[in-house]
Amino acid sequence: MAMKKGYRQLVDEAEAEIVTLPVEEAIALHGDAETVFVDLRDVRELDRQGRVPGAVHAPRGMLEFWIDPDSPYHRTIFAEPKRFVFFCAAGWRSALATKTAKDMGLENVAHIEGGFGAWRDAGGSVELPQEKV
Repeated sequence: MAMKKGYRQLVDEAEAEIVTLPVEEAIALHGDAETVFVDLRDVRELDRQGRVPGAVHAPRGMLEFWIDPDSPYHRTIFAEPKRFVFFCAAGWRSALATKTAKDMGLENVAHIEGGFGAWRDAGGSVELPQEKV
């Protein structure tokens, strides 16, 4: 079965419609009370790589349910009049998630170019994982 659209085409289409923040701009926004950083990575990624301090963890598989106020899984943070900056490991999942959030009606959304990896490499603040005893 031939695929009609592959992941790369979907990511490229999303990036054509959304705001992509250079990592330096995202780092400058960190700590701003009107900006919510949303980490889409799997919990295992958080445990291996660390976290952006203060970021809301919203696993990619739950995002639509957490955004929708009619969902039994709705999270009130997504109903606040804030700017939402999504990120994943490298920026692919966050591009798709940002487009989805925009399509669902969140107006002030963006994602970080290069994701958590770019954030870490550019010197963004990171809480390291706890050592397992």
